[in-house]
Amino acid sequence: MVTFLAGGTGTPKLLAGAGDVFAPDRTAVVANTGDDIELGGHLVCPDLDTMLFLDGGELDRETWWGIADDSAATHDELHRLAAAADLPTGPQYLPEAAQTAGRDIARHRRFSGVGEFMHIGDRDRAVHITRTSLLDAGRSLTEATRRLADAFGLERELLPMSDDPVATMIHTPDGPMHFQEWWVGRNGEPPVEDVEFRGGDRAAATPAVLDALDNPVVVGPSNPVTSLGPMLAVDGIREALADTPVVAVSPFVEDRVFSGPAADLMAGVGRDPSTTGVAEAYPFADAFVLDSDDGTELDRPVVRTDTALDTEADSDRVARAVADALAEVA
Repeated sequence: MVTFLAGGTGTPKLLAGAGDVFAPDRTAVVANTGDDIELGGHLVCPDLDTMLFLDGGELDRETWWGIADDSAATHDELHRLAAAADLPTGPQYLPEAAQTAGRDIARHRRFSGVGEFMHIGDRDRAVHITRTSLLDAGRSLTEATRRLADAFGLERELLPMSDDPVATMIHTPDGPMHFQEWWVGRNGEPPVEDVEFRGGDRAAATPAVLDALDNPVVVGPSNPVTSLGPMLAVDGIREALADTPVVAVSPFVEDRVFSGPAADLMAGVGRDPSTTGVAEAYPFADAFVLDSDDGTELDRPVVRTDTALDTEADSDRVARAVADALAEVA
């Protein structure tokens, strides 16, 4: 068994064509939940859902978000109503008192559904309604995820990093804001001054996650700050990684990031936005997979290949490099 840590699109892209190397029934995925928000009363779990839809054969691989060919009648009607009622459509936090009321799992990340600022398809929304209803019936996020995985026919075990709330907050000159407001609602503006994983000091890894982390672990080419940072803030995860073989795929080629806001976020928390900075952020990693054009010298074993992940053939190639790196340290 091998366990993958997933946040953003890096690990899903790695796994998209890796079945011949890492069979789904012999792997597990632990997904970041720091990006989750409650939107209009429904818990949205982007990183869990990307893996859910990928392994369920439903993912929109153009956006790597949501369900392919999903309709958006409810989303469109929400925007029509907001316009007709002269209501705002940008990110709208619920009042401060509401941020710590209601479901504990949604603490500090509750947004109004008026003119919702995230695009949610109709079938996608059904997943969020089902998940939230299971939570309201007393199920844990782990249990709700397992039920949804069964509904989508997953062979791979899919686990949230914790059943406790952790909210990734971006500190900026305009004040703190949840990652989804900063990235989706404001297109990565204003500048990052720091990143906080609110609730991380009170969150714990579930027994299922700790069992999964007894296996060799692969950290995909995810954002070290907002994809892996929330996991590392959860009690038990960093310690588990220190005690098992870990291979990490760099999301950088030296100082060039493949995609997303990783460079801005790493600089914002005082880390070098580069492969060197990733290695410093992952002291638990026993080996790295780097791009063939990345000449960074590290103090750990390195396997090099073309780390672009544009096709399933790319995924297969990078997965084989990961397997070679695991063979050196596992």
